[in-house]
Amino acid sequence: MAPHPPAKLRLAFLGTPGFAARILGALIDAGHDVVAAYTQPPRPAGRGHRVMRSPVHELAEVRAIPVETPAKLDDAVAKKFAALNVNAAVVAAYGLILPKTMIDAPRLGCLNVHASLLPRWRGAAPIERALLAGDRETGISIMRMDEGLDTGPVLLAERMAIPARMGASALYDELAALGARLIVAALAAAAEGKLNAKLQSADGVTYAKKLRREEGALDWRRPAAELERAVRAFEIFPGTYFIHNDERIRVLAAETADGSNGAVPGMVLDDQLTIACGAGALQPTRLQRAGRAALRAEDFLRGHAIPRGTVLPCLATS
Repeated sequence: MAPHPPAKLRLAFLGTPGFAARILGALIDAGHDVVAAYTQPPRPAGRGHRVMRSPVHELAEVRAIPVETPAKLDDAVAKKFAALNVNAAVVAAYGLILPKTMIDAPRLGCLNVHASLLPRWRGAAPIERALLAGDRETGISIMRMDEGLDTGPVLLAERMAIPARMGASALYDELAALGARLIVAALAAAAEGKLNAKLQSADGVTYAKKLRREEGALDWRRPAAELERAVRAFEIFPGTYFIHNDERIRVLAAETADGSNGAVPGMVLDDQLTIACGAGALQPTRLQRAGRAALRAEDFLRGHAIPRGTVLPCLATS
């Protein structure tokens, strides 16, 4: 006998960035009936501050899914959400905290696609915090939401290794693909009542606090290994940078280098822009001036010399 096709569920989706759009696309391709997509309102972005719609907003409109962009989730929004009468809601990097009335509305609950192995890295920026901490693995957790901050029971999880030197952009792509596959599997199991919820451990809880623009400042007093991880973790936002001649220079890629031989943190050690740190040294390999093209370090230095012996300021991030 041929296996039964997966149940087609009536869903609401809540998400905002490209990571979430990948999840939404998987739900549509799996044949589910997504009756509404909730996403952050259009906001000014980029150098021209042009008002931009989120990736989820763009995809939903292309696929003829009604879009809701509430700035806050008040009683009126919750009432309209409940009236959708969905089987389940899928949440992925939405950006607003759902009230209990919305969490409790779908029959199968609100399922969150979270980019970490809970309870590690609960919160807003799990991908960047994992990279910054030097974690060797991460993964996706499909969690049934409750009123806490990523505290609900885990329905499905899968881990993946973080390759050496992987940056945030590539890790987002890998985890989005994994999350898309797992949420489709989780919904199929949920529809058949075959998901076993597992309470999160009280041990190993960490919080991935929201990224701040100030965190991109490079403080040469820190170990070079930490700064190299920051370059990779913050490549999407906020970006890492140092100051030279009162100009902000963005570091797009970097490598650790041999020790600084007692040089003060921030001192340029050679003609390849190797910079002394609190421990070891950092060598930026790709840089960018404001309003200019990104360049390899050797090309950058031909047009913007930073001589050996220059001491770059140590920028505090707190």
